[in-house]
Amino acid sequence: MTDAAELHSLTGKLLAAHPPADTDRGDFLKARFDAGLAWVHYPAGLGGLDAPRSLQAVVDAELAAAGAPDNDPRRIGIGLGMAAPTILRFGTREQKERFLRPLWVGEEVWCQLFSEPGAGSDLAALATRAVRDDASGDWIVNGQKVWTSSAHLARWAILIARTDPDLPKHRGISYFLCDMTDPGVEVRPLRQITGEAEFNEVFLTDVRIPDTHRLGEVGEGWKVAQTTLMNERVSIGGARLPREGGMIGPIARTWRERPELRTHDLHQRLLTLWVEAEVARLTGERLRQRLVAGEPGPEGSGLKLAFARLNQEISGLEVELLADEGLLYSDWTMRRPELVDFTGRDAGYRYLRSKGNSIEGGTSEVLLNIVAERVLGLPAEPRNDKDVAWKDLAR
Repeated sequence: MTDAAELHSLTGKLLAAHPPADTDRGDFLKARFDAGLAWVHYPAGLGGLDAPRSLQAVVDAELAAAGAPDNDPRRIGIGLGMAAPTILRFGTREQKERFLRPLWVGEEVWCQLFSEPGAGSDLAALATRAVRDDASGDWIVNGQKVWTSSAHLARWAILIARTDPDLPKHRGISYFLCDMTDPGVEVRPLRQITGEAEFNEVFLTDVRIPDTHRLGEVGEGWKVAQTTLMNERVSIGGARLPREGGMIGPIARTWRERPELRTHDLHQRLLTLWVEAEVARLTGERLRQRLVAGEPGPEGSGLKLAFARLNQEISGLEVELLADEGLLYSDWTMRRPELVDFTGRDAGYRYLRSKGNSIEGGTSEVLLNIVAERVLGLPAEPRNDKDVAWKDLAR
């Protein structure tokens, strides 16, 4: 088994052969992937070395100290946090070899075609159809997806669609890898309360997907999607942060730098939120350590719940602390950004954008059910549609 000493040696060889100061960024990232230092716990030949996940920190620290470029993880977060682990678990060898390298290097951005206008909280009720073309074996997809982050940048999408309407809603779904440049894929911006359009709606009209781009067995898309969703919630709520990283950082700096804004009540509330943010950060670290032993579980839903609540409460307190200044908003320009930048913008942006945190990545209401049933073991809510064919459900 690869150990820390061997990883140290391999990282040194990578830096010697490709000095960051003299090597093109893309070439360095490709060399890092090929050396197995992209995600060390992945299999050899797919960016890893079959090493313990915990040893990734050894590589990352040494490369950061040497000034090596990263792969801009915030820009390609959907690919790294959702598409890659799903492809790794359910993909064929050919799919893994085709998609994982350009995904990690950042040559190909990914998006997630899951939610629909009539299937958000109840995702399994999705209506986008994929029908098999008997002549070619391809799948013809028609439908609409919504709230799709990065669709305007993406080359590829992870897509779930209904392949058998005669089965109950969870059992008639299949999972596909969709080329966003194919004919019939139309991306339209959704302007948000922040003024920009980071989300999109995507219309699929007779989009042809080869069967070789199906992930998992026909009809088992919901099972495959669970891997994506569990990883999504960990990646949203459990990102690695330093102390006072994330939303608590800007308000803590303002508190220290602007003593004239302080009141006793605001002090008490800030202390409470600071402690809760630190607890959430340490819980995320603990969850990442547990990932060493296997796949992410439903505990990630609890972390994502805390992430949404804390972001909204902290940003609300920040606006209140700033008083009149908190009512200002710097820029309503309509643009389609490459990433969400909570800490690089002003307090007004943080306050408005955090409203979406309790919706994206699974609504807080749905996640509360998951925590209740799958973490706490409470009785499931009654469901009268569990064994009813999707085509017979009221819509």
